[in-house]
Amino acid sequence: MTVRRVRPDDVPTVLGLVRELAAYEQAEHEAQMTAEQLHGALFGPTPSVFGHVALAGDEIAGFALWFLTFSTWRGTHGIHLEDLFVSPDHRGTGLGRELLRTLAQECTDRGFARLEWSVLDWNTPSIDFYRAAGAVPMDGWTVFRLSDDALTRFAADRR
Repeated sequence: MTVRRVRPDDVPTVLGLVRELAAYEQAEHEAQMTAEQLHGALFGPTPSVFGHVALAGDEIAGFALWFLTFSTWRGTHGIHLEDLFVSPDHRGTGLGRELLRTLAQECTDRGFARLEWSVLDWNTPSIDFYRAAGAVPMDGWTVFRLSDDALTRFAADRR
């Protein structure tokens, strides 16, 4: 089992896995990212996204994409795990656990205070997996989002 940082030549495969994740989450229509966008976010002049891939032999079987956060209460950065996905054929092999463990190690190596992420309420297999790793839900917190037309309208509203 190998986990390594994502490389430029991995972008098409990672993009394919992102689309698999979107299908799993019943949101294929929302997966609009292009290979050029992902490449720019990961490898452009100011990378804003970071990633790891999990290998089964020579095949990329899973990925984790993440970005830095900052806790004003703790005074340190953290990692927000945007996506973690392992292809169905490779689930149960420990690749997902190793991806998550790698990010936890990234946090401890850098002195970061947290590793956090969101999970869909109906995704019981993932919730069970995260609880088994020792993660706890942030009860009492609700995620809010501005996007699309609402984002544009609010940005333009100068009242």
